[in-house]
Amino acid sequence: MKSLTVALALVVITAIGCKDGDQTPTESNITASAPAAPGALTRIEWIDSAKNMGKINEGQKLQIAFRFKNAGDKPLVIQAVRPGCGCTVADYPKEPIAPGKEAVITGSFDSQGREGLQHKEIYVSANTEGTTEHKISFDVEVAKSPVKPASN
Repeated sequence: MKSLTVALALVVITAIGCKDGDQTPTESNITASAPAAPGALTRIEWIDSAKNMGKINEGQKLQIAFRFKNAGDKPLVIQAVRPGCGCTVADYPKEPIAPGKEAVITGSFDSQGREGLQHKEIYVSANTEGTTEHKISFDVEVAKSPVKPASN
């Protein structure tokens, strides 16, 4: 019963912690990944971990891709990908990435109601040496949509 209460509390805290402009990870919205088996750690090389996406109009959906390479000698496993807020969703390869191979984490940002400069982060958990947690990010300026003229 105690573990159910703790799990429910974490869900509530995570939901509350993902509000407009909240981009800072906390213990409640980053889940520690399970430790990899001994000898199973590898290295990740981010080809583009931070991007400036320029300017878009409010209401547009922005598609973004972050490329990376398995720079180690063991298979690279992306265990989880967590966007910093609800306006961004992300997808990642579910199969292990072989040593020397490249792959992509994709994201989609919904700019509706998000006028101005936006800095969005995505947190990646992987079986990597040094740290298993990585942060990728993008910046985009959202311009207010032009007002449509009233029809007669």
